[in-house]
Amino acid sequence: MGFALWIEQDTLWAAGTHEYRPMGAAVVAAGSAFTTRDFSRYLKPPPRHDPRFAGLFASLGELNHFLARRRRRHSTSKTFFVDYKPRKNRVVLEF
Repeated sequence: MGFALWIEQDTLWAAGTHEYRPMGAAVVAAGSAFTTRDFSRYLKPPPRHDPRFAGLFASLGELNHFLARRRRRHSTSKTFFVDYKPRKNRVVLEF
């Protein structure tokens, strides 16, 4: 199993594989957790080189644990947003 995660301001994207078979992609709200029922083969995830890419995880449990730690950390600190603006052949990030 393997899962890739992309974080946007109010949504989370994940793409997963299960024993070398693609599970598809899933989209959930930023405050919730992923389940296996969230994944659909018909959704296309963002590309891996997208600046919103947050990392690879070995299981859904590890992915959800990372998100729970992130929620706790961001609830007590200032929120950090990345404004993603693709322009022709380059990506401009504004903080």
